[in-house]
Amino acid sequence: MKKIFAGVAFLLSTSAFMHAHAAGNIAAGEAAVKKYSCAACHGADFHSPTTPDIPRLAGQPQDYLQHALIAYQRGNSGPNGRNNAVMGGLAKSLSHQEIQDIAAYLHSLPTTLVLRK
Repeated sequence: MKKIFAGVAFLLSTSAFMHAHAAGNIAAGEAAVKKYSCAACHGADFHSPTTPDIPRLAGQPQDYLQHALIAYQRGNSGPNGRNNAVMGGLAKSLSHQEIQDIAAYLHSLPTTLVLRK
């Protein structure tokens, strides 16, 4: 019985750690999108991309943005990977923390997208 409670306590503490760590830093994310020139394609407000095939990023769910960047890092070689010459190259240079920060920043931006939960 003690092992079960210890296991549950570990899972809860790990989950809390992962959630707190996954929050990202909005200011660092803003600096990262400037560093990597993300606005060149996604638009200065991240809601006005330069072509219709480029996604609007402002206000998107943070977990979606994180998943998308990780999928671009994987490319075709990994499970759930995404293949895009521009994004693949950029995403591969991002650290895990930069992904968290960029996602936090983009999620914090105002949007006119309708998000359903």
